[in-house]
Amino acid sequence: MTRTIVASATREVVIGFDQPFCVIGERINPTGRKKLAAEMIEGNFDTVIKDALEQVAAGATMLDVNAGVTAVNPNETEPPLLVQTLEIVQGLVDVPLSIDSSVTAAIEAALKVAKGRPLVNSVTGEEEKLEAILPLCKKYDVPVVAISNDETGISQDPDVRFAVAKKIVERAADYGIKPHDIVVDPLVMPIGAMGTAGLQVFALLRRLREELKVNTTCGLSNISFGLPHRHGINAGFIPMVIGAGMTSAIMNPCRPQEMEAVRAANVLNGTDENCYNWIKTYRDYKPAEGGAAGAPAPAAAAAGGGRRGGRAARVGAGAVTE
Repeated sequence: MTRTIVASATREVVIGFDQPFCVIGERINPTGRKKLAAEMIEGNFDTVIKDALEQVAAGATMLDVNAGVTAVNPNETEPPLLVQTLEIVQGLVDVPLSIDSSVTAAIEAALKVAKGRPLVNSVTGEEEKLEAILPLCKKYDVPVVAISNDETGISQDPDVRFAVAKKIVERAADYGIKPHDIVVDPLVMPIGAMGTAGLQVFALLRRLREELKVNTTCGLSNISFGLPHRHGINAGFIPMVIGAGMTSAIMNPCRPQEMEAVRAANVLNGTDENCYNWIKTYRDYKPAEGGAAGAPAPAAAAAGGGRRGGRAARVGAGAVTE
């Protein structure tokens, strides 16, 4: 059984088909968040700290950490800022982290100070990226998110996206990186723009699981981009992708409707043994006034990933909005 091991200094998490769904908190990302970007540029990490603590309290299994605050000189500005952000976050929480950057120098700088075994987000099928990122993953013995696009861009043909994923897995093997350390992002298209987007990703997930035997992830909110009441679409999408074989997602754990869907899917998928996390989270549940679903208190929230071991701007990265 494919198992991708990630870890902080004190906690190990396993991503796998027989494991609870891994929720990778998306909020520490200035993409689409002008206020957060401005704060980080000024050296103000109050929102980063708040988001880190709130996401873990809400049930995040891991946290994604991104410091891409500007397109101006990112090779110079992003590495030190990503390192600073990463060190602050790993000093606050004990969950594993995902190092999220499109700048190779920033990824390497972060890997030098990261504790445990972080996930690198990401590599694509572009030759330049493969040659830059895969040797780093081998050197630091860390898993990597493989996004299914290459020099030709993002194909609307799911067979092409599968072929790119296969290419990345094969090239990783050339560096001695096993398939269990590749977490493929098959790329979720907005359903409002492509009516077959859901069917495409469900079929892709089954192929990735059965043929390549890799774990998978996605920027979950991409599916609902441009639609009203996005969280309703996201919540409906979650159990469907889990049923098709997806094992993790970059998403906002602070949305109760979406986390309820994750926890329910874990129960129904048999990865929440004896319904332990569901009961722990919702045993004192009371519907909110007016009949709306009420969120569990943060102190009662169990991790969506189960702790068994202890952007539209960039499709696949987990777009974040204010």
